[in-house]
Amino acid sequence: MALVNVIRGDRIDGAPINVRTPFIRVPMWMALSWWTVKALARLVALAVRFWYITAPAAFFGWLYLEWGWTGPVGFLGGLVTVLGAWAAAHRPSFLRFAWFPVLALVRAWSYRRNWHAAMATAKLAVSFDSHTVLPVLRKVRCTAGVDAVTVRMVTGQIPDDYAKASERFAHTFGVRQVKAEPGPRPDLVLLTLMRGDPLAKVVRPMPVPAVPEFTGLPVGRQEDGGTYPLRLFGTQVLIVGATGAGKGSVIWSVVRSLASGVGSGLVQLWGLDPKGGMELGIGAPMFTRFACKDYAAMCELIEEAASMARERAGKLRGKARQHTPTQAEPLIVVVIDELANLTAYLTDRQLKDRIKAALSIVLSQGRAVGVHVVAAIQDPRKEVLPFRDLFPTRIGLRLSEPPQVDLTLGEGMRDRGALCDRIPQSLPGVAYVVLDGNPTPMRVRFSYLSDDEIRDMATTYGRLRVIDGEILDGAA
Repeated sequence: MALVNVIRGDRIDGAPINVRTPFIRVPMWMALSWWTVKALARLVALAVRFWYITAPAAFFGWLYLEWGWTGPVGFLGGLVTVLGAWAAAHRPSFLRFAWFPVLALVRAWSYRRNWHAAMATAKLAVSFDSHTVLPVLRKVRCTAGVDAVTVRMVTGQIPDDYAKASERFAHTFGVRQVKAEPGPRPDLVLLTLMRGDPLAKVVRPMPVPAVPEFTGLPVGRQEDGGTYPLRLFGTQVLIVGATGAGKGSVIWSVVRSLASGVGSGLVQLWGLDPKGGMELGIGAPMFTRFACKDYAAMCELIEEAASMARERAGKLRGKARQHTPTQAEPLIVVVIDELANLTAYLTDRQLKDRIKAALSIVLSQGRAVGVHVVAAIQDPRKEVLPFRDLFPTRIGLRLSEPPQVDLTLGEGMRDRGALCDRIPQSLPGVAYVVLDGNPTPMRVRFSYLSDDEIRDMATTYGRLRVIDGEILDGAA
């Protein structure tokens, strides 16, 4: 400790603390250094997090310092010229690699603004250990009219929790509809936000493929604007919709996609129209066998399909698990309009029981042996359609009541986005398609064929041989 000589009677003025003293200087500089490093780290983290703001700002700042206003203006002008030429030369690649990534950044910022409120009001924010834990918005990917938002769920949540809140999300984010489905990892959920409605316009008939692709028949448009491929191999198809919902659009779209196979003999269509031929009669020549008046003939037709299914199963046993269509053994597609007339409303009890027994065999055994059913019905209740569960592929058009959605498509499908009861009457042919084992419904609009287009198709590809059990003159 330093000693100071003081002359008696002299006055010593006060002096500030000598910051050069080691025991004060060292802690002070340590604290200042820690605060400085912490602040710089915070700034760097913010700059990295909001790189889409800081990077352009730094770049334009450098241009301005180097060349003044000429630099930024010249760069923007050249960029607009290049992007315009790119968009004009090849619009798909421009949208995919330029426009949609930028749009995804803007949308991600917009979603994050309302994220906390959306998760809290949907009761997906979890309180744990005096903290509020929110699902994490991981990534946003944009396409035409659709935003795909990847979310990391809070521990203990499942995708169905988000599916039940889909309507709340739609109102919160101002979109038409939100669908939730499992993500690529168990802790992720994919929210699909539908902005526009690409299915608002009538879909024109699809081109007839030269050879039918039974694993992906082109029958309409899906929400992303692409062609919807309906799988026929290994499945049976059930179409459910209210009056005027567009069941005819679905049936004729499927028939048209098989038309070339009908013409070549690779496919045989067997038609049953219990309403007297009001729907299928206009294209009756497309069907190798057709019945519209005689219920006994309809019963015999279904029983023959059941016998064929059993016969083919015996031939394929131990050789193959899936029938391959040939002209000798073509693919059989039994098309039934208003199935309830055969299973519920038929007054002849004995005939009705025969139809149910034969149809059950076709539905349960026909998928693997090339005998398929495409059936339309208005009422999906179990007492009307007792073997509803034997249809792996189900198409729900406009329905009258919300409970009918789950009856048609399966338990919980309405929560997952299949709002069949909200399809407006102005959109006939719009439907939700559900495949067995796939928890996510697909919104599709089937193509519309006018009466003249159906007649032309029937004239070009028709092979009618039997009508109501009677063989036509000249039929082979």
